[in-house]
Amino acid sequence: MSHRYVAVPAVAKRAAVLMAIFAIGACASNLPRTTTTLHPADVSAIRSARLAQNAAIIAGDVDAIAQYWTEDVDIRRGLGGFVQGKQAYRQLFADDSHNLFVRTPLSIDVSDAWPLAFESGEWAWHEGSKDAPVIVSGRYSAQWVKRDGRWLIRGEVFTALQCAGVGCTKAAIP
Repeated sequence: MSHRYVAVPAVAKRAAVLMAIFAIGACASNLPRTTTTLHPADVSAIRSARLAQNAAIIAGDVDAIAQYWTEDVDIRRGLGGFVQGKQAYRQLFADDSHNLFVRTPLSIDVSDAWPLAFESGEWAWHEGSKDAPVIVSGRYSAQWVKRDGRWLIRGEVFTALQCAGVGCTKAAIP
């Protein structure tokens, strides 16, 4: 059996692609939007948890830092390293006790349908103390899950975007 292929002009291909994009967009526009105003108590709980975790990082309290993670938490570090699991993440903070990684949430969206939330914001790496200059900074996102009435971090992705001083000598994993 032979197959016959018909050449389609480039203009027709582009038109078909654009029609598909518009169709997908139309479908997506019919989905309910998640806004922080629909879940103010959950947004407040997540923001409070993040700020409490920042305070624990500044205090060097690894147990307090870790209480906000699920056991199966995954982290993609700012320069590309990967950490899997709560114990490995705890060890990272124990080993890097002279470094401070502060997260500043800019937005938190809570799902209407599932016990899930999405946080995004900015992060900064200070070497030595919170008053020390920032050596690497960038953006992050986090997936939160609500379990037994508590919001916990299941995954985080950090991306380094700026550096200063010794931070610019740090190697990234491409």
